[in-house]
Amino acid sequence: MNVSKYMTRKVITARPDEGVRTVFFRMRQNQVRHMPVVNGSGQLVGWLSDRDLRRPDWADPEVDLAHDYELGDNLTVGDMMNGNPHVVHTFDSVHKVANLLLERRYGALPVLDKQGDLVGVLSAVDLVRALTDLLDAAHKKGR
Repeated sequence: MNVSKYMTRKVITARPDEGVRTVFFRMRQNQVRHMPVVNGSGQLVGWLSDRDLRRPDWADPEVDLAHDYELGDNLTVGDMMNGNPHVVHTFDSVHKVANLLLERRYGALPVLDKQGDLVGVLSAVDLVRALTDLLDAAHKKGR
């Protein structure tokens, strides 16, 4: 089973120059927790998760300090995104990617085709769908 069978093909994206507040509401409206960040040519340049927006690395540099911050458009996606995200490819096995998500504790990853173009996102929910298919097939085989 390859990633291409289970990935989400409808990809909601952001640009690095967009305000994080705007993108936060786009994520909420589309019910996504992870968003690929693309440049004007549509090439993947980063990855933004709702976790990045809820708790940026710079919010509390000291464990015992509380630093309030507002989720406004004065910060851009480029300020908050991971500029070097792990990626997977359409031809990768679901098994390989599931292990990567478990090992790194990722909730989703961008999917690229052979040419390096962004073509989808594979999330933990997509992997549950793959598991369901496997269990259904095993159940039918066992009859």
